Amino acid sequence: MGDAVLEPVEAHALAGFPESDAGPALIHFKASCAAPPVTIPMTARGSAEDLAAACAKAVATPADQAAAFFTANFTPYRITRPGTKTGFLTGYFEPELQGSRIPDAAFPTPVLARPNDLVSFEPGETRPGFDPSLRAARATTDGLVPYPDRAAIEDGALGSLARPILYLRDAVDLFVLQVQGSGRVRLRDGSAVRVLYDGRNGRPYSSIAKRIVAEGHLPLEGLTLARWTSWLRANPETARRLMRLNASYIFFRLAEIADPKLGPPGAAGVPLVPGVSMAVDANLWRYGLPFWLEGRVAGASEPGRLVIAADTGSAIVGPARGDLYLGTGEAAGVAAGNLRDAIGFVVLLPKPLGSPKP
Repeated sequence: MGDAVLEPVEAHALAGFPESDAGPALIHFKASCAAPPVTIPMTARGSAEDLAAACAKAVATPADQAAAFFTANFTPYRITRPGTKTGFLTGYFEPELQGSRIPDAAFPTPVLARPNDLVSFEPGETRPGFDPSLRAARATTDGLVPYPDRAAIEDGALGSLARPILYLRDAVDLFVLQVQGSGRVRLRDGSAVRVLYDGRNGRPYSSIAKRIVAEGHLPLEGLTLARWTSWLRANPETARRLMRLNASYIFFRLAEIADPKLGPPGAAGVPLVPGVSMAVDANLWRYGLPFWLEGRVAGASEPGRLVIAADTGSAIVGPARGDLYLGTGEAAGVAAGNLRDAIGFVVLLPKPLGSPKP
């Protein structure tokens, strides 16, 4: 948790809590309860036993009683740090891209499947002799070695292990897909498939937008996804250099789209819900925990929002740091690009078993 402190706060002191319609959060919470367990580090906060008890109570709770459920079964703790009671909230989305199952002049850029020699580390896991910043390795006959970075992979370091599953129109579309971690691809016949995260090379992620600003190519103000991707396409040589500076490389698998209204499964194994699913630092927080965001999220009129921890990301680090899933397609992408807000973070920890009823 670093220098962060969990400060108890009365539920009635949270403006707007727990929303006039907490039903979507309860439905999402129930889905997270029913999901198969995933490995999380010992450092993650939130008692598994207490959360399971809250899950058991949620089963019989109808959506119209969601507000009472969250108030009765969770204790709010405001996450504070020295000198501030706010954290940082960004947004992410599921891009919808154009693609093809076969390569040609219009769609030359491959989306690669997970290579057979990729060994992913569990959250919090380290390996002797490896830089702690590395989150994966390459299995060789001589043992584990660091996995090739983005530039090396693009230059052919995977050899025959590079197995394309689809082809996109250019490297910029692939980069956007990798930054977001998943996406929908519209094929030539009008059908769509989902492309899901299936591992990464474990190298540290670095923001291309920050590099574009740092080098003076574009100003920070008004730097939307559409603007920086357009700039990359207009400056291909510089774009290639900047993209290759992000050593992280993501691999994917194909999946059907069961419900077009829902997003891809997050790291918790549950389909993401626009405006309700939030990516958190999985080294610090258990999936399924509710959070109350103090503030008008993305200019909304409500004074706060109830969300569920359902995903994570390499750029989401720290206790008061979140990435809110905002949906699929261009409009969601614009909203995600514009969401960079100072927000108060309140974690709702399940009340211990045997706690007296309020």
